[in-house]
Amino acid sequence: MQFFKVKTVEETYALIDEMIPSIQDVEVRSLEEALHYILAEPVAATENVPGFDRSTVDGYAVKAKDTYGSSESMPAFLTVIGEVKMGEGVRHHIGSSEAVYVPTGGMLPPDSDSVIMIEHCEDMDGLLNIYKQVAPGENIIRAGEDIRNGDLLLPEGTKLRPQELGALASLGVTHVRVYRKLKVGYLSSGDEIVPYQTKTLSTGQIRDVNYLAILGLASEWGVEVLYGGIVKDDISQFQQKARELYDQVDCLILSGGSSVGVKDYTIEVIEGLGEPGVFVHGISIKPGKPTILALADGKPVIGLPGHPASAMIIFKLFGERIVRKLQGEKIAKKPDRIFARMTKNIPSSPGRSDYIRVRLFELNGEWWAEPIIGKSGLITTLVKSDGIVEIASEKEGILQGENVPVIPSR
Repeated sequence: MQFFKVKTVEETYALIDEMIPSIQDVEVRSLEEALHYILAEPVAATENVPGFDRSTVDGYAVKAKDTYGSSESMPAFLTVIGEVKMGEGVRHHIGSSEAVYVPTGGMLPPDSDSVIMIEHCEDMDGLLNIYKQVAPGENIIRAGEDIRNGDLLLPEGTKLRPQELGALASLGVTHVRVYRKLKVGYLSSGDEIVPYQTKTLSTGQIRDVNYLAILGLASEWGVEVLYGGIVKDDISQFQQKARELYDQVDCLILSGGSSVGVKDYTIEVIEGLGEPGVFVHGISIKPGKPTILALADGKPVIGLPGHPASAMIIFKLFGERIVRKLQGEKIAKKPDRIFARMTKNIPSSPGRSDYIRVRLFELNGEWWAEPIIGKSGLITTLVKSDGIVEIASEKEGILQGENVPVIPSR
């Protein structure tokens, strides 16, 4: 077995983008049922939003030039000729030195080009005192300024968040074509692993922490997880369980057995699932070097390290990208990051990307990242952390006060 012809983080991302296909199964869902689904086709606007010129404040629609030079000490005087009611059309045309009352969201009368806020004027029985000048276009939204008829609103591959659903609803869209929800299979391996519900551990036993951690992450991404249980270090049993689970899911996750121990059968099991097989076995990263990524007859297979901290970091960095690619989502080159200043010096080895767990806090309007010190196998380092700091492979570490990219926990 050839082991640890390691890939860099960047090479691994590139291979995921190249190797992982997108599912083709499409379904039609109502907007109420489409949250977090991925659009299977682009959506173009079929009308303007808003459909008419409207006010963004409570005030009076005016011609801006009639307000020029007005102030508290020298107000302008306009004649109020009526008001606009919500949900009704406009019955008044504004002439020179005239004004019409308009509520927030109300239609703008023809020939008006701005709205003076109600707090900057005073209606004295139809004589409007203007105490502040406005510019053309102030406090109004023109028809089509938000969404213009014929423009592309959402491209294929867009994840439908609440804001996207709102934009679709503004156009009267009721149903969308989306890719179906993914189903991911998870299988733990190891003679020492027992169900997490086990009350009393025998000597050498470890509860299956990784299952709940991976389940939680996948659920956050809108993916259904099918649990295959725990398989002992017996290759025939491992192969059988992996095949049974593989046949039911879109992506298979194997936890443990990604290293080079005598009983680590993961590579052999994966290679038996289909072609082309393993394309990453080892990533130049800490923690999580013994990571396996494979493609078996169109289905991704992920071999995670056994340590919970390593497994979660690897699944966040690469599992999420695989899931997004598989479900047809358009993705950025790297996971979302925020920037924070490091509270202390952190050394690193050049040629390897390091990911350090950190606690985030705000100080004087800036985010700071405090390293959570502990070995990669410690679960409490995950509980205490708000994210992980990326130290790029070409760097020899991070200096105190340096601005660093942080992948936040969500």
